[in-house]
Amino acid sequence: MSDRPSWDQYFLGLMHEVSKRATCDRGRSGCILVMDRRIVSTGYVGSPPGLEHCDEAGHLMKKVVDEDGTIRQHCVRTIHAEQNAICQAAKHGTPLAGATLYCRMEPCRVCAMLILAVGIQRVVCEKRYHAGEETRAMFARGGVTLDVLEDAVEEYTTQ
Repeated sequence: MSDRPSWDQYFLGLMHEVSKRATCDRGRSGCILVMDRRIVSTGYVGSPPGLEHCDEAGHLMKKVVDEDGTIRQHCVRTIHAEQNAICQAAKHGTPLAGATLYCRMEPCRVCAMLILAVGIQRVVCEKRYHAGEETRAMFARGGVTLDVLEDAVEEYTTQ
């Protein structure tokens, strides 16, 4: 047998390359959008054009309070890789209905809503997101297939 990767492994490997462009060291994530085994858009964690990046100006931290009362620090200077990839597709007039999205961990609630809104049909990620329960429920109701390859929560810097 050859060591040839499956399509999912192939696109996840490319997603890791895209993530190297990320500009926030708290979550250097990438995203690839695929239609018919063809990459149509990529995105990484970074600030919108013309705004400072974490790597340049430091983090812009905000407190987030979970429903259970847990207080977390979240950097809001950058947009998520999924958001960036969807924006890039929109900027270039690329429809995403029926696409597959590849990312590091389950998308957050906001990214999940965008995924549903543009008609992405499948999301493939490596790990779970600590606050992914709502995303899973929305995807189930909205008909988005979610394939998580490892049933473990992605660990990332939370300082």
